[in-house]
Amino acid sequence: MNRRCRRVRSARRALPAGLCAVLCTGLCAALLTLGSAPARAAETPSAADAAAIRRVVERQLAAIRRDDGAEAFSYAAPAIQQQFVTPEAFMRMVRDGYRPVYRPRQVIFQDVLLHNGEWVQPLLVTAEDGRVVIALYEMERQPDATWRVSGVLLLAAQAQGA
Repeated sequence: MNRRCRRVRSARRALPAGLCAVLCTGLCAALLTLGSAPARAAETPSAADAAAIRRVVERQLAAIRRDDGAEAFSYAAPAIQQQFVTPEAFMRMVRDGYRPVYRPRQVIFQDVLLHNGEWVQPLLVTAEDGRVVIALYEMERQPDATWRVSGVLLLAAQAQGA
């Protein structure tokens, strides 16, 4: 399976949103420090890039909620588009494999961060069934300076030692 189309499905129990915010903050801090030097100013996106990344994710999520496969697919990076070929196949993958972002009850954007040379837009997502997951949207700058989604990793928010 393509490394950019992966997910983790392990949840022992859903956590309250407040606790998830603490977990996501910890996760983001861990991502910043795992195997890298301390964060530098160059590892913080410009305000314009952070806003552009957020807009792309917001627009893709809005298109997915409307079942507008063509628009949702347009925000996917070229490698994702090559993998799924059609908007219908892309939407089927989202419906079947990324249910929390297909019909979220709530989405909370966190600060964009740099991990392993890739910009990541973390989100706290409350799914239809009440489960809370952390969605990490990997972003890719295109030659025309626009941003596209190059992958999404879903992490189940679970209590430590539960």
